[in-house]
Amino acid sequence: MTTPSNAPGTPASGLGHDDAGLICGYVFERSAGGGSARALDAQRAAAWLTHRTASSAGFAWLHFNLNHAQAERWLVRHAGLSEAFYETLKDGSHSTRIERDDDALIAVVNDVHFDFGFEPSDIATLWISVGPQLVVTARTQPLRTVDALRTAVRAGQSPRSSVALLEALMRTQADGLVGIVRGVTTRIDRVEDELLSGRLDHKRARLGVLRRLLVRLQRLLAPEPAALFRLLQHPPAWMAEDDVQELRGASEEFSVVLRDMQGLQERIKLLQEEIAASVNEDNGRSLFVLTVVTVLALPINILAGLFGMNVGGIPLAQHPHGFWIVVAIVGAFTAVAAWVARRRKDR
Repeated sequence: MTTPSNAPGTPASGLGHDDAGLICGYVFERSAGGGSARALDAQRAAAWLTHRTASSAGFAWLHFNLNHAQAERWLVRHAGLSEAFYETLKDGSHSTRIERDDDALIAVVNDVHFDFGFEPSDIATLWISVGPQLVVTARTQPLRTVDALRTAVRAGQSPRSSVALLEALMRTQADGLVGIVRGVTTRIDRVEDELLSGRLDHKRARLGVLRRLLVRLQRLLAPEPAALFRLLQHPPAWMAEDDVQELRGASEEFSVVLRDMQGLQERIKLLQEEIAASVNEDNGRSLFVLTVVTVLALPINILAGLFGMNVGGIPLAQHPHGFWIVVAIVGAFTAVAAWVARRRKDR
């Protein structure tokens, strides 16, 4: 498997993984001919942050690995982020949300690992701080969405603003979720085909894993509606109206994917109920057969027990046809028991 470009130990933007935990960094500069992206390492990023002014054109995107011991210290020393961002890193709440903190946006986004294997544990958190001139993203595990966005930037894509970068991140994540939904749908289709063909095997366990995955994704990825509503109604002054509309469109696209996940959960639930009903029916059939066999064997067991007692006075002991008489009696009782069992089955 190819090592993800934002994995620990991977060179940052081709400039080498430095001692600040910076995975990749870019400064996006606007010009009459369009936008361009220039790669940054930690030293150049610190210099850019030091010399920027309120009237500076363009913005920077810095992506950090929080497992690096120096990452948070570098951010505190150079980035000038709000205290709310650092509190969010430590508060332990991983629900997806985008909130306004004075003149900045603080976002918590959950995404799947780069080597996602359709397991509920393959989900990690991305913390984002968005200002008019600086976007900072930080994570502890390699994530698909950030790697896809980084690849797009290296291919020449240049967001027009910091909010446009956040919007691109959300749309990229929505596209990744569409792929997950398609993958889960394919697996469910396969299970359904095998169920219809009568091969149950261990499909209940597989469906349970998929259902837990969808529930966890929906619980972690669904944005908090109240926080998003407040942001869209009262955005910071530096946010352009076009950016607000794009962000609203990205959130709606995200909601569509989450509704698809809800539909898949209902489908899995119906399949699980169908499999459980089939298993119960098979168990009931097996129990009925066992009961019939037990009832049919009851007369001969009773008579064998009675005639097997070593006591005097056993009937037909001296009769020349005693054996056949006993066989006839056992056969008659067995036939009656079989007739009763057949009537109950027909009912």
